[in-house]
Amino acid sequence: MNQRPDPDHLTFTVDLTVEEARRRAEVVAALGPDWDPVAVLRAEQEAHALLYSGLDAEQRRIHSMLVAAGVLPGQEPGRAASH
Repeated sequence: MNQRPDPDHLTFTVDLTVEEARRRAEVVAALGPDWDPVAVLRAEQEAHALLYSGLDAEQRRIHSMLVAAGVLPGQEPGRAASH
């Protein structure tokens, strides 16, 4: 449909690609030179394993049910709940 521009409204577009790249660069800069993503991931994996290490049989059953439902993350890399 070919419509005439409304003289009372200004149409403009914004490309957020540059802004997103700038935002990500600022986040990495704010983390500082001592940030070690591999160490952070390793610590998160250790904390996750410790958190669920002492479950009894009923707790493991419930945990497995919640993982299967996507409520809790599983053991796979990059785990995150799907809901």
